[in-house]
Amino acid sequence: MNESDKGTVIVISSHVVRGTVGNRAAVFALETLGHPVWALPTVILPWHPGHGRATRVAISAEDFDAIISDLIRAPWRGEVKAVLSGYLGSAAQARSVGRLVESLRADNPDLLYMCDPVCGDDRGLYVPEETAVAIRDCLIPLASVATPNRFELAWLAGAPLETNAAIMDAALSLGPSRMLVTSSLALMAGSTGNLYLSGRHALLAEHRLVPNPPNGTGDLLSAIFLSRLMEGLPEERALMTATASVFEIVARTAKRGADELTLEQDASSIATPMAMVHMRRLVHPAQTRRP
Repeated sequence: MNESDKGTVIVISSHVVRGTVGNRAAVFALETLGHPVWALPTVILPWHPGHGRATRVAISAEDFDAIISDLIRAPWRGEVKAVLSGYLGSAAQARSVGRLVESLRADNPDLLYMCDPVCGDDRGLYVPEETAVAIRDCLIPLASVATPNRFELAWLAGAPLETNAAIMDAALSLGPSRMLVTSSLALMAGSTGNLYLSGRHALLAEHRLVPNPPNGTGDLLSAIFLSRLMEGLPEERALMTATASVFEIVARTAKRGADELTLEQDASSIATPMAMVHMRRLVHPAQTRRP
């Protein structure tokens, strides 16, 4: 596949001045893999809040929606083959993103929309509940693929997720035809997993757990997985490759002692990862419900 054939992606997420989270991670990965990218920031921060308090510049609902309107009527909109949304600054932004996806999909029913519902972790929500509700109600139903972490999925589905079976049931209850759940429960000790549910198949990609990984791994995984799906890779291969890329970069970042993903040194890990990932096929809930 020629790079020019890979398709433009609109990426909508946070922008940090220093670091590799949000748009900084997703845009780098997609461009490394040959995609033209239109990047729209939802908020601007000097660095990830995990590094300490700092100024947060939110794009107002009116300005954000006006930019969305510009994108909808852009003469180049036909170039766009996918949309990836991540951290959103408000519930209004979620509704605007939904309007963009619906408009683009009206012209291109095959548009891929990957929704990374960035709203929380094991400590709870870190966005206003109104924003999380808007993501759940406005964006998840439009998603071709959703990529929550296990804690986000638990909140979105309103159920505790202590087993992979519960994770799969929750994923099915939300509705997207495909869902990739990060921080799922690995079957190997000292490991973590990405659980992917699609059709009648359930796949678990496991790798060794790296303690205290830098922020941005979810943004990176969503972008790489989206690209691999756009390439037309089989789902199992796309999951394995994307998981291997992120694991390899996290492991190399940890070895360097860096506090941010070292993407600029690890572009080869995005394109051609060498890390080993253990793939498992799980029993899909639909298979246990056959009469």
